[in-house]
Amino acid sequence: MYNVGRDMGINYIRARKNHSCYGMGLGIMILDEVYPGFPGDVRNASGFPYPVQYDIVNNIDIFKLVWEEDKSQCLQPILDAAKRLEKMGCRAIAAECGYFAYFQQEVAGYVDIPVFMSSLLQVPMIQQVIGPKKKVAIIAAQGKFLTKTHLERVGIDPDSNYIIAGAQDEYGCTQFDTLWDHTKRPEVPEAYFDKAEADMVRMCKDLKEKHPDIGAIMLECTGMQPFARAIQRELDLPVYSWGTMLDYAYSVVAHRDYYGHV
Repeated sequence: MYNVGRDMGINYIRARKNHSCYGMGLGIMILDEVYPGFPGDVRNASGFPYPVQYDIVNNIDIFKLVWEEDKSQCLQPILDAAKRLEKMGCRAIAAECGYFAYFQQEVAGYVDIPVFMSSLLQVPMIQQVIGPKKKVAIIAAQGKFLTKTHLERVGIDPDSNYIIAGAQDEYGCTQFDTLWDHTKRPEVPEAYFDKAEADMVRMCKDLKEKHPDIGAIMLECTGMQPFARAIQRELDLPVYSWGTMLDYAYSVVAHRDYYGHV
């Protein structure tokens, strides 16, 4: 990003509708929680090669978004965060948790910029890529909370070729408990990278052994993509994550130029 020179294609500029800032990238709404993320986690800005702008969804935490059955209290704060990010000048909107899938349609209909509320938006595409005889393994933080409604609102057919597994509730990935589980985490949330990586690799290996027809891994959770390379080295499968979603989202609103030779 440094010392690349001026883009000579930018000669004339004009205001975009209600946008206050320019040269912006992705606007990412995050939960009203205090916990850290390793580089690659969506709430760690240092891992992205393009600009990101955060906005906190006021008074909406993991419990309200994920655990609570009635999610109606989440809608207006989420819409408000989306509108603030749009007004700031962000080129697209994303969120930090796959369970924001529940509100994909409402947010996309509320703002005038592209909306990517969940990494799960990639699943229908993955299913086309791997074919109908293979399954997408969706790795969720807590699989028990990923409902039919979440899936349908990002275009996933509940009767299609996927399986869901929960890192915390099924596989005992305790490093995620100490970050995200309000019933288990310490007063100061914490985690160890090497332990979390080992847990994720162990989980994915076990899933592949139990389901040999898995054709791709989909890491639903915002904090799992730091371990995607390790999973891929072990299983030699396509691995999709929030990282692949955000890279794609940025590319469609700030398409790169191509330089080379013939």
